[in-house]
Amino acid sequence: QVQLVESGGGLVQPGGSLKLSCAASGFEFGVYNMKWFRQAPGKERELVAIVTTPPSRKTLSDSVKGRFTVARDDVKRTISLLMNDLKPEDTAVYYCYAHGPTGLFYNEYWGQGTQVTVSS
Repeated sequence: QVQLVESGGGLVQPGGSLKLSCAASGFEFGVYNMKWFRQAPGKERELVAIVTTPPSRKTLSDSVKGRFTVARDDVKRTISLLMNDLKPEDTAVYYCYAHGPTGLFYNEYWGQGTQVTVSS
């Protein structure tokens, strides 16, 4: 059974930090590109970060570049999103996403999301 389980969300003051984690199971993690998305109330889902299969090339959206760091651990089958200098506009549900091959087909999987609220 495929699972992507996010953790680490919560309430933080502006300027604070949080680290999100996503634990993957049920598929061949090492051949899947991994992404973080977020969705704020009333807005479309936004791509935040990409970390490819090894050598783990990383891409961050302009809105978080310089503040967020994305990483993957292929031994632990996890990805993380370290979020520093958080702003109220970072408030959203953050989702982990996997895209890659299984046999002849490409699959995509979503986590259930974790809420991040930045507020004083």
